[in-house]
Amino acid sequence: MEKILGKTPQELEQVAVGCGLKPFAGRQIARWLYVSRVRSIEEMSNISKSGREALASTFETGVSAPIGRAVSSDGTVKYLFGVDNQAGSCIESVVIPDGDRRTLCVSSQAGCGMNCSFCMTGRGGFHSQLQAADILNQFISIDEPEKLTNAVFMGMGEPLANYGAVSKAIEVLTADWGFGWSPKRITVSTIGVLPVLKQYLDEQKTHLAVSLHNPFGEERAQFMPVEKTWPLRDVIGLIRRYDWSGQRRVSFEYTMFAGWNDTKRHADALIRLLKGLECRVNLIRFHKIPGFPRESSPQGVMEAFRDRLNANGVTCTIRASRGEDILAACGLLAGETKNSL
Repeated sequence: MEKILGKTPQELEQVAVGCGLKPFAGRQIARWLYVSRVRSIEEMSNISKSGREALASTFETGVSAPIGRAVSSDGTVKYLFGVDNQAGSCIESVVIPDGDRRTLCVSSQAGCGMNCSFCMTGRGGFHSQLQAADILNQFISIDEPEKLTNAVFMGMGEPLANYGAVSKAIEVLTADWGFGWSPKRITVSTIGVLPVLKQYLDEQKTHLAVSLHNPFGEERAQFMPVEKTWPLRDVIGLIRRYDWSGQRRVSFEYTMFAGWNDTKRHADALIRLLKGLECRVNLIRFHKIPGFPRESSPQGVMEAFRDRLNANGVTCTIRASRGEDILAACGLLAGETKNSL
């Protein structure tokens, strides 16, 4: 059945008319989906019973409960969702509490086709694109969704490789008829899908995060095949064409590997690459995965790297690692294990 979650009021008007309802019923359906956030068509009580039956004969909301849930010792919660028509394929979402903030790490694909060798998701390969309904369901079907303050598209998948569904989900999240979020509550992460990145930067007002990990192209290409197709310098060149002095921010994610990208040579190259660009670098501790030879940089090395960047005018912080004990930290999402609900 076709899912109606993710459709605009105008699209829902067409759905309503196609089911024998008046056009205004489309707005009613939108309110049920995005304000009341109902899970079934049957709950749309101001639509006639016959109208609900007509809708339900062809459509479903697209809201489905998680099939697994795990809680970390630090309070991070990971959810497992099934994916339609993909036997054995699942996606994971992570909720990270931090004081008054509650951030949802959202998946945009089942698996990932970018094949970054240090990432469990990438090593598992690409399975399928998510629909906008699958993305929005992650916002609705977690525990206490009303407490969410922020969202980061940093879960499974490359968001810009499924930009149609991601942009549709962002439209619903930020529209006054939808969730009514400010775009500044949302960050979209990418490894640098250059042709789509320009479209994203032109169309969206959400924050951007770029997975950088090494300032030297030849070294970056060893672990990130995307470098061969869309070089990092070209990605940075495009980003420099946009204004980051206002509310929209750009950040660069930099996972630290001992002896590979954590030297003074790498720090200085990163400073040269980003000098003059209004941005932030987030250093991330590498979380060990099977079959990958590298180890994380020691804390002292990460601190020295951070301090060198800050001293040379590039704002840099070390991101706290969250949810590692339930395989919910950066690079660990694999969508394979069904944890206890």
